[in-house]
Amino acid sequence: MSLLLVGVGLAVALTFFAGSPARDADAASKVETLDRTSSGPEAPVVSPEVEKSLEKSPDRAKAGRAGGKRRVEVPGGPQNRTLKVSIPKMSRISGATVPYADGGNEAAFKRYAGVHLKGTGSPWEREANVYIAGHRLGYPGTDSFLAFWDLNKLEDGDRIFLTDAAGKRYVYRVFREFVVEPTQVSVTRPLQGRNIVTLQTCTLPDYSRRLIVQAEKVA
Repeated sequence: MSLLLVGVGLAVALTFFAGSPARDADAASKVETLDRTSSGPEAPVVSPEVEKSLEKSPDRAKAGRAGGKRRVEVPGGPQNRTLKVSIPKMSRISGATVPYADGGNEAAFKRYAGVHLKGTGSPWEREANVYIAGHRLGYPGTDSFLAFWDLNKLEDGDRIFLTDAAGKRYVYRVFREFVVEPTQVSVTRPLQGRNIVTLQTCTLPDYSRRLIVQAEKVA
């Protein structure tokens, strides 16, 4: 993506969302935070440390032994782990397609509103962390553009809807919002006995940290 195109996208974002970076500061005042690190670009969404951790997950290990040509079917749900996501509180997430891909697949992050990280859970499992990451600014002309811009608006009690490839819908309710360093791999792990969805994007204004919102399945 050329610097000009990214510049245009940034200009549009600032025009329509003037003052938005302050909302992250407001959110940070009521959530958990860690020590600040140096600033960096928005990409990659998923740090090498997190991606390396997910590569060790049982599902990805099985896929690797199979040569990566065919993913192992997950009992209780469709083999295709692509999801549709709707979040009423967010302006651009309504029936958004979220493919199942690894954290280094930048083409998927550019094309779609978010990515269901390979190696994390699925909504039909009893215990799982359905981990979905997306760009904060994204790329003009694609579904990624400003997709997770207003993730910081989510609060406890807000609803998130996931629909699997077979058309079954799952309802989640937000219970936690916090900020972590990009290398914090623990946020991708499941919570004992619970099925949760985790949404991740970069913090503003410098994209140096990760804003995390978690919700638990209620239906």
